[in-house]
Amino acid sequence: MQHKDSLNHIRETFLKWTVVIVALLGGFFPAGCDRGQQSHPPPSVPEVATVTVQPQRVVLTTELPGRTSAFRIAEIRPQVNGLIQKRLFTEGSDVKAGQVLYQIDPDLFQAALDNAKAALSMAEASLTAIRLRAERYREALADKAVSQQNYDDAAAALKQAEADIQYRKATVKTANINLRYTRVIAPISGRIGKSSVTDGALVTAYQPMALTTIQQLDPIYVDVPQSTTELLSLKRRLKDGRLNNDGTNQDKVKLILEDGTAYPAEGTLQFSDVTVDPTTGSVNLRVVFPNSENILLPGMFVRAVIKEGINEKAILIPQQGASRDHKGNPIALIVNAESKVGLRMLTLDRTIGNKWLVSAGLAPGDRVIVEGLKRLRPGTDVKAVPFKESGKTPANAAQPTAELK
Repeated sequence: MQHKDSLNHIRETFLKWTVVIVALLGGFFPAGCDRGQQSHPPPSVPEVATVTVQPQRVVLTTELPGRTSAFRIAEIRPQVNGLIQKRLFTEGSDVKAGQVLYQIDPDLFQAALDNAKAALSMAEASLTAIRLRAERYREALADKAVSQQNYDDAAAALKQAEADIQYRKATVKTANINLRYTRVIAPISGRIGKSSVTDGALVTAYQPMALTTIQQLDPIYVDVPQSTTELLSLKRRLKDGRLNNDGTNQDKVKLILEDGTAYPAEGTLQFSDVTVDPTTGSVNLRVVFPNSENILLPGMFVRAVIKEGINEKAILIPQQGASRDHKGNPIALIVNAESKVGLRMLTLDRTIGNKWLVSAGLAPGDRVIVEGLKRLRPGTDVKAVPFKESGKTPANAAQPTAELK
């Protein structure tokens, strides 16, 4: 009897679960016979932002590192021996050309000058008597009153006296120059440095150690090395016609200081060296900058912005419009006339601001995709809208998968 009750309980439980499973399956497939008649909505066309390539006139520049150097440098050395009596300048001040810097003891040189002048006076005094004697001998020789030898001796004595006067004059001039050299003067105007000697120091003429140094800082030089590779590339672009050198302010150079600020005045490219430095493979460019406020000091590192030329048909695209393929080659996606995505291989020249200068791969009128690049493939149908730098990204757009920097 108990066994029969257990079988009935199991049968009832099985029936209940069977009803539940059937009900659940019926919920999942309420209209299985009509499933094949339903259709999914067509997928939405992705929206992308594009820029249309338009050639434009661009002034190309090159930013090169450089170092400032003084326009003129004068190392001050004594030209006579003696003791320094007085230093007549303030270290670190501005001096003018002709200003007295040091006074060397002049007593010995004054005495030498006086001695030379006295010897000159003696020679000039004896010259008169010798000249008169020579004239009398010449007259007497005509009357046969003196011999030819006596006249020749008198004429030779006259020439010797005249030569001695010339020698005495040169001695006076030399003594006068040496006396003047006791006043050590500034040969140029500029900023003077520290003095290497003090009052009472003994100095010698043309000694190796300079007494002080004067540097002219206004104007000032900026020496900029340019690699021969860049120089040859520039010449090739000019020859191929990709750059136009019209000469308008072509030699003007801008300067960026060490702290990143722009120098207020423009410089002038003075010359380009013709000798290549074998250690660096570069040639030196020298630029002259005004420096009335002494902002630039010798030895400062700066960056010079040098004009290369003008590209009349430059193609610029935003940097986010260029990416790289799996080989690292720069590429861009465009929207063609059928509103499909196309792929272009690019040749990039340089960055100008936040844009790439494209030298090959794009043509005027191409629509380059700059937003909405995610999961795009060549041949994909897209809807192109104009790109607005200050606008918002389309709702279904995303950032590029790889951005060139």
